[in-house]
Amino acid sequence: MTRVPDGHGPQDWSPDNPVPPPLPPAHLRDPGDAWVYAESGQKYWGAFGAAGVLVWHRDHGVLLQHRAAWSHNGGTWGIPGGARRQGENAVAGALREAHEEAGVPHDGVTVLHEFVVTMPVIDGEWTYTTVVVEAHEWFEPSINDAESIALEWVAIDEVDARALHPGFAASWPTLRQFLDEQSR
Repeated sequence: MTRVPDGHGPQDWSPDNPVPPPLPPAHLRDPGDAWVYAESGQKYWGAFGAAGVLVWHRDHGVLLQHRAAWSHNGGTWGIPGGARRQGENAVAGALREAHEEAGVPHDGVTVLHEFVVTMPVIDGEWTYTTVVVEAHEWFEPSINDAESIALEWVAIDEVDARALHPGFAASWPTLRQFLDEQSR
């Protein structure tokens, strides 16, 4: 994650500002907020893995997040999510991140499924879990941190037209098939 130059703080942040807010001091950060690396040099965010939520509403489609330019794969569309905390399971981490980043209500969704992607990294494996949830009622998402420049409900047939985050793009065909099956 990029550190902000001195003089920039949360009060300077806005969804249009490409500079992220400063990180909290290291002793206040969770140990999960770190990169892990594959032998190839590919890096993945989340020392304990990462997770995100694909929020689906039968009438409004799926909730997508337009990632801030400064973030990893910035400028692409994906789902709210991030690093899991030490000892946190994937569903809890995904729901926490979705609430923190987009205001997804914990009590307003039902978990339908978990899709796990496993990648080999130095000293083990790294996982990304997409937790698919159905929203009971439509809600207005809210940008609550510097990681998003937009949050939008997108019709399932229009998702492929977006510049998707590479990981989400790779998973989207399987996720879409799952949602199509749920719609029947």
